[in-house]
Amino acid sequence: MSSIVVPSESTIRKALSEFQIDANTDQVGQIQEYIKLLLLWNEKVNLTAIRDPLEILYRHFCESMFATKIVDLRRCRLADIGTGAGFPGLALRILLPAAQVVLVESNLKKAAFLAEVVRALGITGAKVLVSRYEEVGKEIAPVDFLLARALGEFELFLKWAASEAVGAKRVMLWVGAGDIEQVCKSSEWTWEPTVIVPLSLRRVLLIGTKVAD
Repeated sequence: MSSIVVPSESTIRKALSEFQIDANTDQVGQIQEYIKLLLLWNEKVNLTAIRDPLEILYRHFCESMFATKIVDLRRCRLADIGTGAGFPGLALRILLPAAQVVLVESNLKKAAFLAEVVRALGITGAKVLVSRYEEVGKEIAPVDFLLARALGEFELFLKWAASEAVGAKRVMLWVGAGDIEQVCKSSEWTWEPTVIVPLSLRRVLLIGTKVAD
């Protein structure tokens, strides 16, 4: 096995600063440990197609954490749907010690990885839920924000997200610029102006508020 080299503290701080994100020494250490575990597990479990530690830092961590600059999430209850390797939910949890995060993931191996990251990083207030999101309801309700970053079936997701069983007030989606029109067709949600994710490959943040019945 090749030795795993993770970005230095100064490299992480520089990357975060490009997104106007501040992190303390413990949080930087958690990011380093997370990247190490991700690269280690990725050799056996397909967690991410990105192999370069610096790209992982920018694409996965910085892009996820950028949400904290758009919305005050500090005391929110979040549910990350189809979280995969924990982005954006678990990355956000590192920056948000008072938040509660439910990580919804149907793949058992990915869920095992998430549980290991939570354990190894000593994270509290994070729960891994092994399930298809369509089968989830009261387990995550009530929730302030539903998060989704690697979802394709927007129409189905937004209909489910607006259902009474879920009780979500708002949704936050990381999508490609080409997906904006499709997402904003949903009549169950009103959408705030699109926010461009810095230094990304045409990625944007879309925040929707549930339309009152």
